[in-house]
Amino acid sequence: MAAIGKDLRGKVAIVTGASSGIGAASARLFAEAGARVVVGYNQGVDRANAVVAGLAGNGHKAMRLPLEDTAEINKVAAAVRVEFGRADVLVNSAGFTRMVPHHDLDGLDDQLIDQVLTANVRGPFATIRAFVPLLRQSGDAVIVNISSGAAQSGTGSSIIYGASKAALNTMSMALARVLGPEIRVVVVAPGMVHTGFVPGRTEEMMAKAALATPLKRAIEAEDVALAVISCVTHLTHTTGSIIAVDAGRHL
Repeated sequence: MAAIGKDLRGKVAIVTGASSGIGAASARLFAEAGARVVVGYNQGVDRANAVVAGLAGNGHKAMRLPLEDTAEINKVAAAVRVEFGRADVLVNSAGFTRMVPHHDLDGLDDQLIDQVLTANVRGPFATIRAFVPLLRQSGDAVIVNISSGAAQSGTGSSIIYGASKAALNTMSMALARVLGPEIRVVVVAPGMVHTGFVPGRTEEMMAKAALATPLKRAIEAEDVALAVISCVTHLTHTTGSIIAVDAGRHL
């Protein structure tokens, strides 16, 4: 009987935003599956190095991947080619938001709009664009973009956050169409995840959101990471799709 899923030994996975939260949890699972992992970070160099130190296996490395700096992203892609010789998986987990009540239109100023769109739309696209040549050489590569249920429901930490994730979803569908068959593109869209990603979001708010779902339980970073690695190892005929990890919140 054939083995279930794919063996990731010898593969290289690049994970942005991997110094904490969903990115760090994904990095741990890829390392446990045998892959070498590039732990991408922006400002959290100490956290990123701590993640690398805790990964199973060896050959992992922390690299700074600032979402707003396309030139630096291109340099990292070139460095991965030199140091690792390949790229098989790219997980765009890095992102940015700030809590602004939806009714507070003036609170959503131009600067914040630009920051969110740069981090959540332009940054992932620039990262994909930089790594596509190396991913194509894999012949069986996967890009996983971390979105949000807010993209479809129009909810979330701010109006622009949901809008940015909707843009990421649409972009992912277009990329899946043009990057196949060598590269699959899958979106993982969590509900409210029990992390510190959103400044100002309290434990009480997260507990209330969990109880409002059919499954009535919190979504942990590890739950989302399991979906991320499944896109690579098990959902081998899936591309251009959105995988919800929301405890049924969309219902």
